[in-house]
Amino acid sequence: MASTDTGTDAKKDGSSAAGESQDTQDLAGLETGLDALDSVQTDRTPLRETLIRKALPPITAVALVLAVWQLLVWAEVAPDYKLPSPSAVWDEVTDAWRQGTLLDYIWTSVSRGLLGFLMALVIGTPLGLLVARVKFVRAAVGPILSGLQSLPSVAWVPPAVLWLGLNNSMMYAVILLGAVPSIANGLVAGIDQIPPLFLRAGRTLGATGLRGAWHIVMPGALPGYLAGLKQGWAFSWRSLMAAEIIASSPDLGVGLGQLLENGRNNASISQVFLAIFLILFVGIAIDLLIFSPLERRVLRGRGLLVTP
Repeated sequence: MASTDTGTDAKKDGSSAAGESQDTQDLAGLETGLDALDSVQTDRTPLRETLIRKALPPITAVALVLAVWQLLVWAEVAPDYKLPSPSAVWDEVTDAWRQGTLLDYIWTSVSRGLLGFLMALVIGTPLGLLVARVKFVRAAVGPILSGLQSLPSVAWVPPAVLWLGLNNSMMYAVILLGAVPSIANGLVAGIDQIPPLFLRAGRTLGATGLRGAWHIVMPGALPGYLAGLKQGWAFSWRSLMAAEIIASSPDLGVGLGQLLENGRNNASISQVFLAIFLILFVGIAIDLLIFSPLERRVLRGRGLLVTP
């Protein structure tokens, strides 16, 4: 019996030692992880390095596209009236600049697009909160928002013209109908991804109603909300271009969509290419100047991005 007890005690001692060894290893791993977090470099990268890393790749891509484009022109894969040379499109740019119309084309569309997007933001944000937090509203309005988001924006142009006429109100109506569902659905998706523990903790601390929406719900839903804003801007811009292409009037001025339609009417492929490139340029510029910095700031604030 004594030998049996001794063996049992030895096994217990061995198990305890193994457990202590495992705990020591886990603690060491935890300390190593914490040290790694403490050692993360949060200093900003020098401007020169940032420019090289972020500006050089797109510049290289644009240069390659221009080179391939010029090679296709030299190879005469299509006649001039179908595929203009880069120099012909550049001539359109310089002509519009000398005439003082280039910036007018851009500003007419950008001012409409940004104002329409801000209006959609004011409407879509409370709508998204209401749909996400009230079950009856979600059951009634949620499917409608999803259906409106999948509806092509160009479908709203004819009824908007008939309802409101050829004016800026028609443009803004088309933008709102295209952008509001995307913003609202993005916020709903962001709220659905908030851990329930956060919401319960907020209610326990007294953050209910508007206070809870401002301090708990909106910060928690920020990544999904930001994705909805980016998609909402894309829908705003696409809706505006569709409206400008279809609806034309001297009172509306000449935006980028109307410039594209004028190029088609004039059978000027170089003007068509100019309008396409300007539309693409504005879309990329808005993303780089507004949404990308916001996205980096949100990710950095949540510890998901340590490099600028």
